[in-house]
Amino acid sequence: MLPADQRPLTLRMIFDQVVDDYDAVRPGYPSALIDDIITISTLPANGSVLEIGCGTGQATIPFAQRGYQITGVELGPTLAARAIAKCQSYPNVMIHVTSFEDWPAQPEAFDLVMSATAFHWIPPEIGYPKAARILKPTGALTIFSNEHPTPYTDFFAEVQPIYQRVVPEWSHIQTSPSIETRIAATVATVNETGLFAPVIVKTYPWSQTYSTHEYLRLLNTYSDHRNLAPQQRTQLFQEIGDVLERKYGGTITKPYLTVLYLAKKESVQ
Repeated sequence: MLPADQRPLTLRMIFDQVVDDYDAVRPGYPSALIDDIITISTLPANGSVLEIGCGTGQATIPFAQRGYQITGVELGPTLAARAIAKCQSYPNVMIHVTSFEDWPAQPEAFDLVMSATAFHWIPPEIGYPKAARILKPTGALTIFSNEHPTPYTDFFAEVQPIYQRVVPEWSHIQTSPSIETRIAATVATVNETGLFAPVIVKTYPWSQTYSTHEYLRLLNTYSDHRNLAPQQRTQLFQEIGDVLERKYGGTITKPYLTVLYLAKKESVQ
């Protein structure tokens, strides 16, 4: 995987091609995670929140429902339009169609800067300093994402030979770092900026069940799968779908591990 600052903008925009799938099957986030973010960050009632890469509102709405003032930035215009439509009943939400890098943020304007499964697209040398700059002195940065626990088991291990045969250029997946290694690397990256107090990490295991159709729609929202040649992607999805139908009765329960990184700006000298 390329470092975030070397990824083409077109790959970051690829989610805008599949807004219906993205909105229908991309998972949300555990309510315990939302509660912990509010508690640990000491987010005040009616506090101001900036969300980086709000997508179609999977993380936006839980905070809007709790009454927080939310400013969202979303690079994809179609994704942003869907989020705006879904948040019409929340006058406390405002969404801008732009990248975080280009957005003209005011310094010390927010109690919380958050990003749900999106911050990895931003060059770290831009993302972390800008987040720190726009946080109030007692504010906090929180990054969270839904990960698939490793190692793969059951169905998810069974389909790996399909990936190896149909998408041999993805052979590096077999030697990718474990989730524990990736967590440690993210913690080190944030701590090494010197812009925040030490990172707090929490994890939330859960699962979601998908039909074959829903699971293939989910795969269709992943940037690497979307970036495949159409014929290659069609073959991959057909073979994965066949395994699901023949051996799993057309239903699969996907495990998730939501990982939270929270770093407070307060007490940083």
